[in-house]
Amino acid sequence: MNAISATVTDAGHFDVLIVGAGISGVGAAYHLRQQSPDRSFVVLETLESFGGTWLTHKYPGIRSDSDLYTFGYRFKPWVGPPIATAEEILSYMGEVIEENDLAQHIRYGHRIERASWSNTENLWTIEAVRLDTGEKLRFTANFLWMCQGYYRQSEGYTPEWAGMDSFKGRIVHPQTWPDDLDLKDKKVVIIGSGATAATLLPNIADDCGHVTLLQRSPTYFIPGRNANELADTLRELKVDENWIHEIVRRKILFDQDAFTRRAFEEPESVKQELLAGVSAFVGPEVTAKHFTPSYRPWRQRIAFVPEGDIFQAVKAGKASVVTDEIDRFTEAGILLKSGETLEADIIVTATGFNLNVLGDIDFSIDGEPLDFSKTVTYRGMMFTGVPNMVWVFGYFRASWTLRADLIADFVCRLLNHMRDKGAAKVEVALRPEDRDMPLLPWMDPENFNPGYLMRGMHLLPKSGDKPEWQHSQDYWREKDALPLIDLDDPAFVYEGQAMGSKAA
Repeated sequence: MNAISATVTDAGHFDVLIVGAGISGVGAAYHLRQQSPDRSFVVLETLESFGGTWLTHKYPGIRSDSDLYTFGYRFKPWVGPPIATAEEILSYMGEVIEENDLAQHIRYGHRIERASWSNTENLWTIEAVRLDTGEKLRFTANFLWMCQGYYRQSEGYTPEWAGMDSFKGRIVHPQTWPDDLDLKDKKVVIIGSGATAATLLPNIADDCGHVTLLQRSPTYFIPGRNANELADTLRELKVDENWIHEIVRRKILFDQDAFTRRAFEEPESVKQELLAGVSAFVGPEVTAKHFTPSYRPWRQRIAFVPEGDIFQAVKAGKASVVTDEIDRFTEAGILLKSGETLEADIIVTATGFNLNVLGDIDFSIDGEPLDFSKTVTYRGMMFTGVPNMVWVFGYFRASWTLRADLIADFVCRLLNHMRDKGAAKVEVALRPEDRDMPLLPWMDPENFNPGYLMRGMHLLPKSGDKPEWQHSQDYWREKDALPLIDLDDPAFVYEGQAMGSKAA
């Protein structure tokens, strides 16, 4: 056993330790109970409650940018509007926890600091701190299921601009929105062009004296009604909600598949369709000047804008859009490279987030620090040289939860396969025919290149030039491929003799 200070309390052994009680972790707990009920497990969550993103983000109007028929779980019908508020999503997750008696397995306020694997004992030792008491705890587990997300919850990403210290007003990042921020009659500048900026602007426009969206380059959006006509029709026909959920989910995924393929096969046509949707609100001149991206559709995420609310705010004169670059901050606002000055009382930096590789946990294997950038990923969920661990990293072009559900099926199947084989350890390794394949970045920047990914690519594992060794962004391929993974393929190396389960 790893040497642990005498001040550390033994918190017990579990077959599976799930990291995080956000959308992925709650789903993992549900699937584990359903598909591998003989396994003992615990969920460790740093925050004071479940929800992850939907708990930490407090900025006005916080909502999903994916429809809840696909962002919601496949096993739990969604009955609200397709685009949901954080409060609605938290309520939905709370129902999943209550209906499936998951609360007994979740420990909140537990921050994991270290995770150490022993090849002698085929065991993970997890050191955590209980935040309410400061008590240091030691858990042991046979298997780690990493569901902590992919960005740092505690702080957003704000670039360093010249003169920021000279600004006399207040600089705020949406990810750490302060409770005491008074927007009434203030001049507000929002820096950014993504889903967060688009959500925030219409939700503060009525309170501000004026709000200006400052963007370096535009982003694609899809404006539309926050309703699903098929779901509404089926409800009028008194169809069971479970049926509605499955039918609407399949229809949305079918349409998304067609749209994604068209974005690659006929990008100019798709671009013009997207721009026409914006132009219907603000007209062709404003669209051409401020809402026409320079890149082809789907190289970055496309957010749905319910009721076109950001465009309605611009059209009504409650908000302005400026497309320019920042020269520096001044005492009174922002000086742009064009020479124009934007006066501001408050500047909101909706400029993205910091990539978080596996929860900023200090990992080691047999006492040696683990450098994930030196590993190769197996289908974006396992890593060469890292035993008994799976990471949930979802889709960018489809709802995150779709992949969380698929990976949950895989993990449960893998755990059951290990039990049947009597194996204590599983690790992925390059097969002889894979060892000379070219190693590539985690994701092709020509295919998908948001800023947070580009800034953190060097921290992520490598991929190969074969499907098994890549993180596919194609749900429609993976939904068929992942269930067919041969768990006895030579890429999976099993070792050790499984011990009896020691439930806590």
